Amino acid sequence: MLATPRLLALCEEAAVMAIAGSLDASATSVGTRVEMEHLAATGVGETVKAVAELAEVDGRRLIFDVSVSGAGESPIARGRIHRVVVDRARFLRAR
Repeated sequence: MLATPRLLALCEEAAVMAIAGSLDASATSVGTRVEMEHLAATGVGETVKAVAELAEVDGRRLIFDVSVSGAGESPIARGRIHRVVVDRARFLRAR
Protein backbone atom coordinates (compact mmCIF):
# COMPACT_ATOMS: atom_id res chain seq x y z
CA MET A 1 0.00 0.00 0.00
CA LEU A 2 1.12 3.52 -0.76
CA ALA A 3 0.49 5.61 2.35
CA THR A 4 -0.92 9.12 2.14
CA PRO A 5 2.25 10.75 3.55
CA ARG A 6 4.29 9.08 0.79
CA LEU A 7 1.81 10.32 -1.84
CA LEU A 8 2.21 13.81 -0.44
CA ALA A 9 6.01 13.51 -0.59
CA LEU A 10 5.80 12.45 -4.25
CA CYS A 11 3.59 15.45 -5.03
CA GLU A 12 5.94 17.84 -3.19
CA GLU A 13 8.85 16.43 -5.19
CA ALA A 14 6.90 16.89 -8.44
CA ALA A 15 6.14 20.53 -7.52
CA VAL A 16 9.82 21.24 -6.82
CA MET A 17 10.79 19.59 -10.11
CA ALA A 18 8.16 21.61 -12.00
CA ILE A 19 10.06 24.82 -11.25
CA ALA A 20 13.58 23.38 -11.28
CA GLY A 21 15.84 25.76 -13.17
CA SER A 22 13.25 28.56 -13.06
CA LEU A 23 14.31 30.09 -9.76
CA ASP A 24 17.40 32.20 -9.22
CA ALA A 25 20.23 30.14 -7.69
CA SER A 26 19.91 32.18 -4.48
CA ALA A 27 16.25 31.19 -4.07
CA THR A 28 14.33 28.09 -3.08
CA SER A 29 10.69 27.36 -2.34
CA VAL A 30 9.07 26.09 0.83
CA GLY A 31 5.69 24.47 1.32
CA THR A 32 2.98 26.43 3.12
CA ARG A 33 -0.25 24.56 2.47
CA VAL A 34 -1.46 21.22 1.09
CA GLU A 35 -4.93 20.11 0.02
CA MET A 36 -4.93 16.42 -0.89
CA GLU A 37 -7.55 13.77 -1.64
CA HIS A 38 -6.36 10.16 -1.48
CA LEU A 39 -8.83 8.57 -3.91
CA ALA A 40 -7.72 4.95 -4.32
CA ALA A 41 -5.46 2.30 -2.89
CA THR A 42 -2.44 1.00 -4.77
CA GLY A 43 -1.16 -2.52 -4.91
CA VAL A 44 2.24 -3.56 -3.61
CA GLY A 45 4.80 -2.87 -6.33
CA GLU A 46 2.41 -0.83 -8.47
CA THR A 47 4.07 1.94 -10.46
CA VAL A 48 2.66 5.42 -9.89
CA LYS A 49 3.30 8.80 -11.49
CA ALA A 50 3.07 12.16 -9.72
CA VAL A 51 2.52 15.30 -11.80
CA ALA A 52 2.56 18.93 -10.70
CA GLU A 53 1.48 21.86 -12.83
CA LEU A 54 2.10 25.45 -11.80
CA ALA A 55 -1.44 26.85 -11.76
CA GLU A 56 -1.00 30.30 -10.17
CA VAL A 57 1.76 32.77 -9.41
CA ASP A 58 1.10 35.68 -7.07
CA GLY A 59 4.37 37.43 -6.33
CA ARG A 60 6.42 34.92 -4.34
CA ARG A 61 3.43 32.58 -3.86
CA LEU A 62 3.18 29.55 -6.16
CA ILE A 63 0.19 27.21 -6.38
CA PHE A 64 0.45 23.82 -8.04
CA ASP A 65 -2.27 21.43 -9.15
CA VAL A 66 -0.99 17.94 -8.38
CA SER A 67 -2.13 14.44 -9.24
CA VAL A 68 -0.96 10.88 -8.81
CA SER A 69 -2.04 8.14 -11.18
CA GLY A 70 -1.42 4.44 -11.47
CA ALA A 71 -1.42 1.91 -14.24
CA GLY A 72 -3.79 2.91 -17.02
CA GLU A 73 -3.79 6.48 -15.70
CA SER A 74 -6.30 5.56 -12.97
CA PRO A 75 -6.47 8.44 -10.43
CA ILE A 76 -4.97 7.72 -7.01
CA ALA A 77 -4.71 11.24 -5.55
CA ARG A 78 -5.22 14.88 -6.47
CA GLY A 79 -4.86 18.22 -4.81
CA ARG A 80 -3.10 21.57 -4.58
CA ILE A 81 0.23 22.49 -3.09
CA HIS A 82 1.08 26.06 -2.09
CA ARG A 83 4.75 27.08 -1.95
CA VAL A 84 6.53 30.39 -1.34
CA VAL A 85 9.81 31.47 -2.89
CA VAL A 86 12.37 32.44 -0.24
CA ASP A 87 16.03 33.45 -0.06
CA ARG A 88 17.92 30.16 0.29
CA ALA A 89 20.73 31.45 2.57
CA ARG A 90 18.33 33.26 4.88
CA PHE A 91 16.08 30.19 5.12
CA LEU A 92 19.00 27.90 5.95
CA ARG A 93 20.27 30.30 8.64
CA ALA A 94 16.82 30.29 10.29
CA ARG A 95 17.11 26.61 11.07
